[in-house]
Amino acid sequence: MSGRRGRLLAGGAVASLLLVLFFRGMDWAALGRSLRDARPGYLLGLVAVTVVVYAARAWRWGGLLAPLGRVPFPDLFSATMVGFAAGLLVPRAGEIVRPWLVSRRHPIPTSSGFATIVLERLVDLITVLVLFGLYLFVLPAPEAQVGGARMDAILVAGGLAALAALLALALLLALHARPEPVIGMLDRLLARAPTWLAGPLGRAVRAFSEGLAVLRAPARHLGGIGVQSLLVWLLIALGFHLNHLAFAIALPFHATLLLIAFLVVGVAIPTPGMVGGFHYFYLLTLTQVYGVDRAPAAAAGIAAHALTNLPILVLGLVLLGREGVTLRGVARATEKADPTSPRSPEGRELEARSEVR
Repeated sequence: MSGRRGRLLAGGAVASLLLVLFFRGMDWAALGRSLRDARPGYLLGLVAVTVVVYAARAWRWGGLLAPLGRVPFPDLFSATMVGFAAGLLVPRAGEIVRPWLVSRRHPIPTSSGFATIVLERLVDLITVLVLFGLYLFVLPAPEAQVGGARMDAILVAGGLAALAALLALALLLALHARPEPVIGMLDRLLARAPTWLAGPLGRAVRAFSEGLAVLRAPARHLGGIGVQSLLVWLLIALGFHLNHLAFAIALPFHATLLLIAFLVVGVAIPTPGMVGGFHYFYLLTLTQVYGVDRAPAAAAGIAAHALTNLPILVLGLVLLGREGVTLRGVARATEKADPTSPRSPEGRELEARSEVR
């Protein structure tokens, strides 16, 4: 069994388990009524906001890539849509396909582009944690919020995530400022790890260590990326708020900030198309934190997953033609262009460099 097929089967099993938990004890008649009674205008608003979110993501990615090379917005948008669509269909494709597509049109190495994706994920996490902190410590708690030990556990989890994000940022800053000592230290640590873990991790570090050029950008440029990130996530929050209005769920706008923090955990679970993890954590937040009835909460979760992914899938498939690739080609390119894979040209080069050292 190939590694990709094994990951698909494992992800499918996890998704199935989470969907069982999602639908357990469901009042199917009430769920059907909630879906039928949803207000289509708000759902169309969710679709529109979703497309704008990915346009904003493409715009921000241009800022991360700027120190490596200027990429026109149409190329950024096309690569973003195809990359995220591919990620819904092919495991791990999104992180690799986006920089690979840009590298075919512009002189930006895939490994350097891959570094911007890593930074993008870290910036996303930091932004979500900032909004999560605003929700917990600045904004008034929604009247529907359930307090007690549950919120204490959420606070502890948020603090641990913030610490992890700060440690990751510190590592990237050190890797950028003094790459050779940091890589040498990581090599010594990885020498004690199993080969199956040490090899990919070592190649990953070398692959994007030279692509952290954006960290040398002026403070004004970095601040602009921070503002773009806030815009991205506030638009995501707006989409979820419109979704709640569609199902007559009476929660204030800032309640979506906590929902987003939960969903970041849910979508981190490696399942095909984020199925299961997204649904279960959406339901968990609305029912356990805000006391929303199970049927409308489940209906909102189903609609949010569908309407934030199907438009991206459709647009991504349409833009495959512009990029001159097919889904099968994307799947092959994911392995070939992955700078952490020993099968890729960059991976072989990095492997040889490691052996020389």
